[in-house]
Parts: sequence; structure tokens; C-alpha cells
Amino acid sequence: MRGLSFRAPDCFERVRVVLLRPSHPGNVGAVARAMRVMGLRRLAVVAPRYPDVLSHPDAVAFASGAAAVLTEAQVFARTSDALESVTLAVAVSAQGREFGPVPHPPEALARQALDELAADPQAQVAFVFGPERTGLSIEDTLLCQALLAIPTDLEYGSLNLAQAVQVVCYGLATAARQSDAASPVAADSPMPYEGRVATHAAVEGLFAHLERSLVDIGFIDPRHPKKLMPRLRRLLSRSRMEVEEVDILRGICTQIDKLVQAGSREKT
Repeated sequence: MRGLSFRAPDCFERVRVVLLRPSHPGNVGAVARAMRVMGLRRLAVVAPRYPDVLSHPDAVAFASGAAAVLTEAQVFARTSDALESVTLAVAVSAQGREFGPVPHPPEALARQALDELAADPQAQVAFVFGPERTGLSIEDTLLCQALLAIPTDLEYGSLNLAQAVQVVCYGLATAARQSDAASPVAADSPMPYEGRVATHAAVEGLFAHLERSLVDIGFIDPRHPKKLMPRLRRLLSRSRMEVEEVDILRGICTQIDKLVQAGSREKT
């Protein structure tokens, strides 16, 4: 079997697996093993049930030699914190969510992720997995720009956490072996598109600013917001906004804020 082994591309250093609120340390260890065997090393854990999950004996035992993934992993309090520097967040869920992205199979999103990493040496990708029992919440899914659904048998579609991670990581490894496009470009190479995709933190800052501005002009009633912001989030997320585009929209919101403040001063 050694003849089928491969060397993970450098761009895998910019791919992270994010586990949200895992309950069992053994599952986290099994995820570390699934990642490492496919050449991935970056693990982030959000609000785990056990604060010492990365050093828990069950996690180390189930990692089975991939303990370095646990040692280098990071723990975050919130999903947004784990995604702050990410340019493409992929939710992994068996079901779609209202206002969420359209689901795609692992092969398509593995190719998209590697193409993005190849095009921009600063791009970072995250694959986000929900808790073992409940999966991803609607709120967490809406923080992502893409949705990956693993096709399963119609009569039985239950995958445990480590199995799901293994399928996704294998898809990435297969796509990397099949194409040289997974190799990152040099930092001084010209960008193949006009601008750089905005990070999760920049986009979330825009959404928060936009909501405040829409409340100030009376377009949103904060007591009865209905579903306007989720719809706007879905609309803007589909465009994969670039840094310059986020700046333009923030500028529009800032101008709205100034006009509202000027109107308030005139009334007084």
C-alpha cells in the first residue's frame, strides 16, 4: 500500500477542521487520527464539554499516534473566534438549513477549497462540524459560505463525527493528488482575480454594522426583525465578497450613520 501514499501539499497548513461543542474526548482524538492520516494537522475545538479535552486520556488514546494534532490544536469560546481569519468556511451537515447555502457533495467543495488556496497564498479554509448528537445549528450554518453534505444510503445515513471528518479529509487529499492546482502560489505572484476574498471577521463586522444602520433608518424593527438579516446574509454570502467590496458597503453604512446623526441634531 505504500505505493499509494502521498505527501500532503503545503496548502494543507491553511486548512482547519473545526469541531463545535464536542461531548466526548474520544471522538476528538479519533478526529485527530482521521485528519493526520490524510495529511491535515490544524484542529480547532469550540466550547468543548471537557475543558481539558485535548489532553484527556481518551482523546490521546483514540488519536492513536496522532497526538501532535491534539498538542497543536486550539480551543475557542465561540464559533466566530475559530473562523476569524478564515476566507471560506464550509459547514458539514446532513441537512440544509433555511436561508443557508445550497448543499454540495464533498468532491465539489474539496475542489473549490483547493482552488481558493492555490489562487491566494493568504486564503484559509475551515470545515465546520457540529456536536455529535445534534449536528450544526442554524446559527452556525449561517456563519459559513458553503454547505457540504455527504451522500449516504436512503435507509441509513448515520455517520459518527470521526467518520464524517475522514470522508471530508479524504476528499481533500484525493483532489490534491489529482491536480497540481493545490500548490499555493508565491506571495509575490499576481492574483488571478482582482481582489482578495474578505475574512470571516471582516464580513461579520459588515453584517453587524449593516444591521445597526438599518435599525437606525427604521428599515428593521429590532422588536420584530422577522427574517430580514438572515436573508441579507444569504444574499451577500453567495457573492463571496472581496475586501474592497466589504469596505464599500461599510462606507455606505457609515454615510447612513452620519445622515441619521445629522437628522437627530436638527430635531434637537
